[in-house]
Amino acid sequence: MKILNVFGDLNLLKRIPHRPYIIAEAGVNHEGSLDLAKRLIDEAAEGGAHAIKFQTYKAATIASKHSPSYWDLEKEPTRSQFELFKKYDKFWKTEFELLKKHCDKAGIEFLSTPFDVESATFLNDIMDVFKISSSDITNKPFIEYMCKFGKPIILSTGAADLHEIEEAKSWIDAIGNPLALLHCVLNYPTENKHAHLGMITHLKDKFPDNLIGYSDHTVPQDMRPLEIATLLGSVILEKHFTHDKTLQGNDHYHAMDKSDLKSFHVNISRVFELMGSFAIRALESEAPARLNARRSLVAMRNIPKGKVIEYEDLTWKRPAHGLSPKYIDMVIGKKAVEDIEEDSVLQWHLIK
Repeated sequence: MKILNVFGDLNLLKRIPHRPYIIAEAGVNHEGSLDLAKRLIDEAAEGGAHAIKFQTYKAATIASKHSPSYWDLEKEPTRSQFELFKKYDKFWKTEFELLKKHCDKAGIEFLSTPFDVESATFLNDIMDVFKISSSDITNKPFIEYMCKFGKPIILSTGAADLHEIEEAKSWIDAIGNPLALLHCVLNYPTENKHAHLGMITHLKDKFPDNLIGYSDHTVPQDMRPLEIATLLGSVILEKHFTHDKTLQGNDHYHAMDKSDLKSFHVNISRVFELMGSFAIRALESEAPARLNARRSLVAMRNIPKGKVIEYEDLTWKRPAHGLSPKYIDMVIGKKAVEDIEEDSVLQWHLIK
C-alpha cells in the first residue's frame, strides 16, 4: 500500500473500517547514528509498516534556548527543549537522502516531518506527502509554505480545540491540498484514560470529506489502541518506533518495536476476519441452518382429502423442507388434495 493510493481511494471516506496505512514514527530514535537509522528502517519494514517517518530539524530553528520541557522527566530528564533537540539534530539533507535510498531498498516509504523552511524544501524532493506536527497546527505561514508544493498533507491535531483544527484546515483547503487529520494527544506517554479515542468519531463526523487517522503515544502493552482506532474509522495510524523499548530517554519509552507491529498485524487480521462482510445477506455457510433450523407448516392432526384446511389443522415445526409458515394465510381455506397424515410437512401439491 502506498500513501498516494490511500489519498486516492474515495472508499476510505466511507464509515466502513479499512485496513490502515501504518507509519512507524522513528523520529530521532536513531540518536544521530546513520547505521541505527538504517536498522530502524529494516525492522519497521520487517514488522509490516508501510512507511517509516523521521523528524528533520535544527535545534536553533525549532526552539529558543529557554523553552521548557513538556514530557515525562522520569523517562527523559532533559529539561530544555533546545538541549534535547540539540542532541539529535545531526542529520540533514545528505543523511536523509541516504535514508530515502535505504527505504527504497527495504521496500518501505520514506517520510520525515520538517520543522523549518529549509528542511521542507529539500524533503519535498524525496517524499510524496508532508506530515505536519501537532505543534505547528497554528503555524499558518509554515503550513502554507508546505502546501505550495502541491502534495497531500497529513496533519496531527494534538492539543487543539475544534476551531483550531477548522482554521488550519481552511488554510490548507484554500490552496487545495488533499488532507488527512490525525487524532493525537500530546502527552508523552499518553495514559489510556487520556487517549480519548472517541474523538476519532467526532473528526469523522465533522470532516466527512477528509481522511481520518490516529497518532498514538500510549505505551504499547497490547496495541489495542491501534485496533480500536481502526474500528472507529482511522485509515492512517502513526506510532513511535524503536529497536529497543528498554532504552531510556527521548521517544523509546512509548514506542512500539517490530514485534509489536507483527502482533498488531496478526490481531487486526483476526479482527477483519471477524468483521467479514458489511452488507447484510444470508451466508453460504448458513445454508444447512436455513434448511434445517427454520420451520415448515405441519399437519396438527389428520386432514382428510377434500377438507377445507383451517388454522387449527396446522402447526409449524422444523425442518424447512416444506411450506414456510409465512404462507399460512395462503394455505388456510384451501382443500386437501389427498389425505394428509398428522405430523406431515405440507407441500404445495397437497393442497389446491
